[in-house]
Amino acid sequence: MRPDFDAVAVGRRVLAAESAALTLQAEALDEAFVQAVDILYAAKGRIACTGIGKSGHVARKIAATFASTGTAAFFVHASEASHGDLGMIGQEDAVLALSKSGEVRELSDILDYAKRFRIPLIALTAAPGSALGHAADVVLRLADAPEATAEVSAPTTSTTLQIALGDALAVALLERRGFTAKDFKTFHPGGKLGAMLRTVGDLMHGAGELPLVSHDTPMPEALLVMTEKRWGIVGVIDDQGRLAGAITDGDLRRHIEGLLSQTAGQVMTAGPKKTAPPAMMASEALALMSDPAPSVTVLFVVENDRPVGILHVHDLLRAGVM
Repeated sequence: MRPDFDAVAVGRRVLAAESAALTLQAEALDEAFVQAVDILYAAKGRIACTGIGKSGHVARKIAATFASTGTAAFFVHASEASHGDLGMIGQEDAVLALSKSGEVRELSDILDYAKRFRIPLIALTAAPGSALGHAADVVLRLADAPEATAEVSAPTTSTTLQIALGDALAVALLERRGFTAKDFKTFHPGGKLGAMLRTVGDLMHGAGELPLVSHDTPMPEALLVMTEKRWGIVGVIDDQGRLAGAITDGDLRRHIEGLLSQTAGQVMTAGPKKTAPPAMMASEALALMSDPAPSVTVLFVVENDRPVGILHVHDLLRAGVM
């Protein structure tokens, strides 16, 4: 190893170079980006993302990002396209082709195919005058920035720019479509992200498990309901079935003197400050439980002021939200 080698200095130099290139790329965005978004948005089919080598890896990632954010997309390996995979690309699709040089032989069949069937083609390249650039309907030009490995010119900065432009296209399409967190949840049902995107309604316990009593219920009966349901809380409803208040262990302690001679309405804390609608995201419910203070471990799930379910912090834990 070189005696003067400094890993941190190298890392900082690379990150600084790529950060500067991203700034250049952002400043260079122009009408071509608008046209590219228009083409992708208008496509009735899917977005075929293609490339070779490192650009191929990036194209696969961009296709995955499109697909997970509501834009139907898939990856086509440029070499495999020449051996039958061109049939994956339909006339209602659009093609996003990646190549820094734009002179990749393996892309030629895809370019010819797109031209023959009038399939819109967007090029993501550093060379607008290349074969890829000339074949494209729209060229998204990579910023003129050196690779982070200047001496050997390995794809580093250029692939970072490709990824960033792919993200920019995906987010632009997402926002143009009005794609929401609920839509995002549909494509991410598993893992931590899927758990965070589940709703309170997905996780709550339903009406059969609700600890509820009426306003005039004697406290001995209210205590039985509280014990049987085992939530450490009992909700108090008014004559219209609306949640009027709740009784917790703290309320019991505050009313210990003469507790059994009182009614639920006399002991309750009126109007629980923390309730959740069924449509609330699980991640939002978790935040609500702790902020603002005081924190709680149970939320009544309320719709039109009426309790429809109950959610415990342990439900969030089991679902992987925490």
